[in-house]
Amino acid sequence: MAMATALSESVTGLGPFFALRIHPHGTEPGGPWQPMSRPLLEERVAAVGERLAATGGRPPGSVETRVAASVAHLGLAARLISPALAAAVLHGKVLAPGLTELRWQPVIGGPIPLSLPDSALVDSPAGPPTSPPERLADELSTRLLDGSLRELADEMGEFSVSRHILWGNTASALNGAATMITTSRPDLATPTRTLTSLLLARPPLRSTTTSAAGGAFRRRSCCLIYRAAPDRKGALCGDCALAR
Repeated sequence: MAMATALSESVTGLGPFFALRIHPHGTEPGGPWQPMSRPLLEERVAAVGERLAATGGRPPGSVETRVAASVAHLGLAARLISPALAAAVLHGKVLAPGLTELRWQPVIGGPIPLSLPDSALVDSPAGPPTSPPERLADELSTRLLDGSLRELADEMGEFSVSRHILWGNTASALNGAATMITTSRPDLATPTRTLTSLLLARPPLRSTTTSAAGGAFRRRSCCLIYRAAPDRKGALCGDCALAR
């Protein structure tokens, strides 16, 4: 538990999207912490849709469910992948709980509070920070991308969001996490970008991205958020496939 707590403190120091709490395996953190149940995911999609409608000056219920679900998924994927990438880069550890193991507070606005069991780290060591990045990428691909992130994609796919979009969201979240790490810690730029590139080259993220002019990151899909604006004419994200 002490090792997991120390890791969470160093990861949290990178910023709010990396913040996490650690609770003992087999216990419940209590209070406002909740399992990521289907009813709560449904409530979150509905709440995100209402927030998008209000932000765009549209009436309640006017945002397509799949648009709200995609935006909700992107935020959740970012919260799962950001601390995991940081733990791998900082400590050479794999932080990959099953979706049913983690606890969250489904607040709207800002990064979602996240609590993970200590077993998510202790049972998944990938070696010291000097471990070959290929080994870390293999571990993260198996335990995270094909673990909780695939489980999350399965859940959010029930809202009529295509897998192409969901894995594009995941790739975008990964790139966003890498950008935040390298901004906060320029000294970690090389290992962060190396590991990120290796993950993007592995299934299920392979073929989800391409490069824009100058080598900038560009996804091959769209998160659909532009459709939440009036007349579906909202601004596009900087890494969107529709951006020119």
